[in-house]
Amino acid sequence: MDIRELDRRALETLDKLVATVRPADLGRRTPCDGWDLGDLLRHQVSENRGFGIALREGSAPDWDSGELGDDPYRSYAESVEGVLATFDDDELLTRPVTVREFGTFPGRVAVGMHLVDSVAHGWDIARGLCLPYDPDPEAVRAALDIAERIPADPEFRRERGSFAPVVELSAAAPELERFLALLGRSPGWS
Repeated sequence: MDIRELDRRALETLDKLVATVRPADLGRRTPCDGWDLGDLLRHQVSENRGFGIALREGSAPDWDSGELGDDPYRSYAESVEGVLATFDDDELLTRPVTVREFGTFPGRVAVGMHLVDSVAHGWDIARGLCLPYDPDPEAVRAALDIAERIPADPEFRRERGSFAPVVELSAAAPELERFLALLGRSPGWS
């Protein structure tokens, strides 16, 4: 299946969660160490804007420009609209896209990176809100395939600063739990 469609599905799941956020929720803890729900939503707005610009223009000048303003959901929804608008361009799949400090990749890979971010942070937001998380199984499978390619080497993860150490988990665990563990999240976090 097209990676853009899988990312779109992940964003639909995430949208339903973000739509429930109230101002009083913004200070809630999340599984993202050091980030409350407001920080995490600002990150998502920043990532959506950054990926949208990079997918359209090849790179983005700022990956940390997300603001929530007076209406966090509206800020989030507008950032999603921006990234999804780029998905209509079939040429983006092969266009070189520079993603933060990670490097330059074909657009297909960049969309996959956004998918990983969307699935992981969807879980983070659901956990922070104490809500169930039921992402699209195909999106989870694709995100897991990508996460399995991220080096587990602790030094690599420290240098990148984006990945916590892998959490040991049984290979028989459900795909979502294995995905989360590869990104350094404990599936039992509450």
